[in-house]
Amino acid sequence: MVEFEKDTIRDGSSSLFDMAMKVEVDEFLQLVKNITQVQDDESGRVGSLEVDGKLASTPPVGEAIVVGDIHGDLQSLKYILKHSGFVEKTEKGENVFIVFLGDYGDRGPYSPEVYYVVLKIKQLFPEHVVLMRGNHEGPNDLIAYPHDLPTHLHRKFGEASSDAYGEIRKFFNCLYNAVLVKDRYIMLHGGVPSQASTVEDLAYAHIKHPRESHLEEILWSDPHDGIKGTYASPRGAGRLFGEDVTDRLLEMLQVKVLIRGHEPSDEGFKTNHSGKVLTLFSRRGPPYHNTYGAYLKLNLAKEVEGARQLIECIHKF
Repeated sequence: MVEFEKDTIRDGSSSLFDMAMKVEVDEFLQLVKNITQVQDDESGRVGSLEVDGKLASTPPVGEAIVVGDIHGDLQSLKYILKHSGFVEKTEKGENVFIVFLGDYGDRGPYSPEVYYVVLKIKQLFPEHVVLMRGNHEGPNDLIAYPHDLPTHLHRKFGEASSDAYGEIRKFFNCLYNAVLVKDRYIMLHGGVPSQASTVEDLAYAHIKHPRESHLEEILWSDPHDGIKGTYASPRGAGRLFGEDVTDRLLEMLQVKVLIRGHEPSDEGFKTNHSGKVLTLFSRRGPPYHNTYGAYLKLNLAKEVEGARQLIECIHKF
């Protein structure tokens, strides 16, 4: 059965995506529950990762495929899976993992289908898939608006959609806050927790919320050039943060680049803070109308000094 299911996503096969379009609520519910348990159980050594709280750390070896916001765009997700070669590399035993930076649903009409595909990949390759939390997977007091996931679930599952939504909300609480690649990268959905003083502030930001602002800023904040410190964000949550705030985090973690999602970009990516911040946006189409989406294929063993060195590793579509 497992080999059959792997066949459905090899080479970007449409079969898995056909399954996503046809899935019934009982199967969907069971999948969400299963992956919530998998995420809950991840602690200590998980494949090549070391998990502490909701921080996944890895040494600088192997390859990472990094995916930004998908927001219910099933076609962009299909393109990335097909062209990244993730499935083939994993089945060959290569040291590769795929990191989703969060924001799987909302905005796009195929949000339930995107969740199904992403969770199915996690089920098939649990040690090679890292699922991070975005602001659209936030806690109950930080729900993004418009929050149209319930509408899309109702379109798909009718009256049973409330059960599906309840299980997905539980799943949100099991997602990672950050991924740390030693000496290289810190990956977050939104931005720097400006008051963080230890790595534990990232790993346990969800526990400290809302008493401390770490999780809110991780999920909601944005880099801004030409400022120092932080300013109120026009989003209504999180902060705008300056290069000095980025510098403090990178120095604390002894890494070179912050990789994040959260912001649309016409090119599918952008850099800020003198090349210390790289933003990825991995979906196309309304309501964002960006010309390109992009994802990243990183050779983690390769030393890096700034995000501009990574432009050759960005795959636009």
